[in-house]
Amino acid sequence: MAKSAAAEFRQGHMGEYFRLPVGATAQALTEEQPDLDRRALASALRDYHRDLGTLNADIEAQLERLAHPRSRVVVTGQQAGALTGPAYAVHKGADAALLARQLHDDNRPVVAVYWVASQDHDAAEVASTTLLDMNERLHRLTLDVPAGVPVGRVPWRPEWTAQVHALLETFDAPAEHVRAVRAWIDAATRAGGSYADVFARLMHGLLAPAGLVVLDPMHPALARLMAPTLARELRAPLASSAAIEAAAMRLEQDGFEPQLRRPAGATNLFLEEEDGQRRLLRAQGRELHTETRTYTVSDLLTRLDADPTRLTPAAGLRPAVQDALLPTLAFVVGPGEIAYAAQLRDVYPLHGLHQPLLWPRLSVTWLEPNVARLLGRLKATAAQVQTDPEGVLGRALAAERGAGAAAVARLDALDAELRELTADLGALDPTLTGAAERTRARTTARVAHLQTLAIHALARAENDRTRQLSRLKAHLLPGGVPQERELNFLSLLLKHGDAPLRQLLGLPAGFQGEVTIA
Repeated sequence: MAKSAAAEFRQGHMGEYFRLPVGATAQALTEEQPDLDRRALASALRDYHRDLGTLNADIEAQLERLAHPRSRVVVTGQQAGALTGPAYAVHKGADAALLARQLHDDNRPVVAVYWVASQDHDAAEVASTTLLDMNERLHRLTLDVPAGVPVGRVPWRPEWTAQVHALLETFDAPAEHVRAVRAWIDAATRAGGSYADVFARLMHGLLAPAGLVVLDPMHPALARLMAPTLARELRAPLASSAAIEAAAMRLEQDGFEPQLRRPAGATNLFLEEEDGQRRLLRAQGRELHTETRTYTVSDLLTRLDADPTRLTPAAGLRPAVQDALLPTLAFVVGPGEIAYAAQLRDVYPLHGLHQPLLWPRLSVTWLEPNVARLLGRLKATAAQVQTDPEGVLGRALAAERGAGAAAVARLDALDAELRELTADLGALDPTLTGAAERTRARTTARVAHLQTLAIHALARAENDRTRQLSRLKAHLLPGGVPQERELNFLSLLLKHGDAPLRQLLGLPAGFQGEVTIA
């Protein structure tokens, strides 16, 4: 089984793949960033927020900090999911704000920035979201987002707003909370613009008061500032791919599964062509091509100059483009992004940069009061339930009933007795040792399997009577997926008002654990 890059990084390993070790904020603070026109960046962000309709006192205060000649940025980002997408998308933004607040100094301001992945064209990743109501009923919202088109180009449709309204009308939650959330969503959608714009307004509404500034790389003013990095990449279009592939080979040798592969000729650039489809550029000799046509570097540089929003980075280049635009101090990332980043250290020098500090994102499993009480009775954590829900409930029930046959201690005692018997048989006849050991291992494994079957049957029978297992799964493992990767944060706002948001913003940066909703 391949090793986890994220787990190894969090444990302080993999120094050959990451420039800075986990938690090295003190070192990151001492490093000077390449010269950047921070005033131009702040001005471009001001233009973006003015066009988005979100330029307010909170944003102006952060832009003033950003324009400071020694300012730094804690950046995070995510695809523009439906109604903010899975909860971890909000958690990442909150963590960036919390870390920026922790590291801020008036002489060296730190600003939190949320990079809205508006250039992404994977509709399946952003079109759906899941909410859980007070009646423990899962609601699935799916919008017909067109495939292959950057979501920053997809206009928000009135029928999508109607779908959201229909969901809210059947959502079991306190009426005052539903009205507040609906008004907030309506304000975000009424302003028009793209699918990504609606996501950005929603994220702004949640986290701008905490200091977060949303950023859309497809806004013309911001895209213009990124154009020099993309032009540099065009002039050596396979250099970053070679660096990524070399890192992939080293990772394989070290027992990891590389997350990025760059086949022969594949660049780290996408071109949005005349039909609106975003396609990967491939290099062949002195020319580059997509599935539909061929271009010279000169052709593409001309297109970049005419409209810098049409040439966009792939996953292997996006962090470097981001950090060429921003004076990045730290990049708040999830486990998958850490695995990507393990291959990107040598991409940064190609653009005169160094890889910033990676900050593993805050992770919260939210416990509603009834679930917290149930976990307390079961003497279990949410993580244990997410790993084996039937086992957690079944073992607790077996313990309550004094069913020793299902106890781990009973199995351990059996295994110890069999080990002693195996040793005794081997002493009598050494040729029997191997057979006796194999018999012991098979017997213990078979009894353990029978214990599991009995425990799971007990859990299912109890669930038929009390729905405890269904409740645990709906809250902690909806659709078989861990809570924060599936449930929308809006579920909590609809049921509990702004209390979960206040609790989230009261956590320490980088928090990992469970939070009971007050």
